[in-house]
Amino acid sequence: MGSSTLRIASLGSGSGGNGTLVAGGDAIILIDCGFSLKNAWARLLRRGVSPEQLTAILVTHEHTDHISGVTALAHRFRKPVHLSRGTLRALPKLDAALARPFNSGATFALGALSVRSVTVPHDAREPTQFVFRHGDAQLGVLTDTGAITPHVRAGFQGSTALFLESNHDRGMLLRGGYPPHLKRRIASDHGHLSNDQAAEFLSDVMHDGLTHVIVGHVSEQNNSAACLEATFAPFREQLRALRFATQDDGLDWLEVG
Repeated sequence: MGSSTLRIASLGSGSGGNGTLVAGGDAIILIDCGFSLKNAWARLLRRGVSPEQLTAILVTHEHTDHISGVTALAHRFRKPVHLSRGTLRALPKLDAALARPFNSGATFALGALSVRSVTVPHDAREPTQFVFRHGDAQLGVLTDTGAITPHVRAGFQGSTALFLESNHDRGMLLRGGYPPHLKRRIASDHGHLSNDQAAEFLSDVMHDGLTHVIVGHVSEQNNSAACLEATFAPFREQLRALRFATQDDGLDWLEVG
């Protein structure tokens, strides 16, 4: 990878497990690890990355589909884990020597990457998402949030690339077979973004410099390719690339800056 580029790849994205790679300069960062150690290792190798190459692991929040493999991977390869103080309390088995807790909203450096945490509304202890800067490129990673608040919108303004949750079609969710309490949770302001919410957010932050959008954390039960295409087709002409990260295959490396 060239030292002047910023790249992103997905190991897999959805309720069955999440992992996102961001690389810039001398840094390769894994955001979340919701897979077993064996599965995560295989998925990393599929992207041409060995676990030893990771600079650090970032954690967005403590839900199982984001943290189930974090401790095992960090302990096996002695990698530092950066996470909010609230999220750290949910990982009591994490070796304290590897924990790098931060205050929500903090900005810190990981190699050549500048990382800014953004607090989001989600049903977790202290959930955060992240904005990465490398050179002139700004990559925002926004998943697992139930609402776009003014704080969230401001946090991702000026991005040149976005990894954006578009979890469900609201009609499919309400008509589907999930129990009522789960439907309420997903649709709440502390749940997940619907297609309509994702599109509204994208419209709000769209500018001439935003060239790449990756859509992820798509529900396999409450969304469809047709719904996603209808949602994001209006943005295609404005973007250089629009991609979708899937649960099974994730997304191969995409240069976004």
